[in-house]
Amino acid sequence: MESPSSTSGQTTRIGTRGSVIDSIRGCGLVGMRIDKEELRKRLIMPQYLRFAMRDSIRLKDPSAGETRFRERTDFNEETSDSPIVVFINARSGGRHGPELKERLHQLIAEEQVFDLADVKPHDFVRYGLKCLELLAGIGDTCAKDTRQRIRVVVAGGDGTVGWVLGSLGELIKEEREPFPPVAIIPLGTGNDLSRSFGWGGSFPFAWKSAVKRSLHRATTGQICRLDSWHILLSMPMGEIVDPPHSLKHTKECSLDEGLEVEGGLPENLTCYEGVFYNYFSIGMDAQVAYGFHHLRNEKPYLAHGPIANKLLYSGYSCTQGWFVTPCLSDPSLRGLKNILRLHVKKINCAEWEQIPVPSSVRAIVALNLHSYGSGRNPWGNLKPDYLEKRGFVAAHADDGLLEIFGLKQGWHASFVMVELISAKHIAQAAAIRLEIRGGEWKDAYMQMDGEPWKQPLNKDYSTFVEIKRVPFHSLMISGE
Repeated sequence: MESPSSTSGQTTRIGTRGSVIDSIRGCGLVGMRIDKEELRKRLIMPQYLRFAMRDSIRLKDPSAGETRFRERTDFNEETSDSPIVVFINARSGGRHGPELKERLHQLIAEEQVFDLADVKPHDFVRYGLKCLELLAGIGDTCAKDTRQRIRVVVAGGDGTVGWVLGSLGELIKEEREPFPPVAIIPLGTGNDLSRSFGWGGSFPFAWKSAVKRSLHRATTGQICRLDSWHILLSMPMGEIVDPPHSLKHTKECSLDEGLEVEGGLPENLTCYEGVFYNYFSIGMDAQVAYGFHHLRNEKPYLAHGPIANKLLYSGYSCTQGWFVTPCLSDPSLRGLKNILRLHVKKINCAEWEQIPVPSSVRAIVALNLHSYGSGRNPWGNLKPDYLEKRGFVAAHADDGLLEIFGLKQGWHASFVMVELISAKHIAQAAAIRLEIRGGEWKDAYMQMDGEPWKQPLNKDYSTFVEIKRVPFHSLMISGE
């Protein structure tokens, strides 16, 4: 049985790694000696192009860089072999951003390093890359070659990587190819995208030498494909929600017409849309993540490193009623079956099918990668006989399918995370619709790619989450 997105061309499919191997790779103990000046020569862009892009981004005008082109004095500058730009999220994980930024300025030009607090990825796409395209259009071959060869490195967690990939997706929509491939320097807590493509699971201890090797690998690594998933969140107007930055308000609220909405929709809707690359989840895991993020932002001194983050996260999860349910009458501690209806489109099927939600499940995850929760594989490595029996196919990051599984109480989730057992397999899907109705529940908790939010629920009208594959692949660089 073929996956719905099988196409010709090379892809790299990397399995989940153990945390020990990740740590060794992340510590920079694997690699070769790389000459700093030779690397800098390969990475750095011509000065006038760097300044042109900087001016265009600052002024939010892609034509602002033309002055630099016309006033350049060195007409012999050549395009670098592997021009790169780096985005840093100083708030990710252990807050290593400032140190890393200083180190990157030693290895490449300052204008090629963007702090996300100052330069947003969509500004880079709309003004920085557009500047290169405009200069190429007036005959600048150096700008043309740079635009064709440019690669992007993201120093941050999964949410930061997804933010950058989503912004780069504008290029495909506007037919401004090529799509720059993306490498990762892991600064987050989970770093599942980084693990999946061979970049390790943590910020390295020997970080100065490891960053140099990461930049080298970013210029030489194999290009891999990654599915991305569009999410539409529709709710009755008037509900107040504080979504993550990866969800944007939209006036387009049309749900798939192939599945009728029972009970009808309210006259006025509020809708958000976005893209995720690793997972979407609803339930207790998102509730724990939401509380942890708020605690970390309120008390940043607690988040002084990935290990401290993980210990804090584990301790916080024990306080949220996932391991022990003290009062079964409390509706916030019941299973998702009480508020949720799940429909999917299965492999090679155009029709929606309702899937029963197991009564014991308190968190549902739709997973794209083999890595979840800091390198775990809760879907498991399933045997061919089981796959055939359930109508599943082997899972890959570019197969056009999401693996949907459930987690029960915290003890079940703990055994899943140490891979003693697999999660509760629910379905594989090419499209998903979740219908959530509040009743006694006032809120539900959701998250996508490590960014959680609290979703208000209405007792009279449903909230909908609809997930469909984006019709193109994002490009990642393998860190192997």
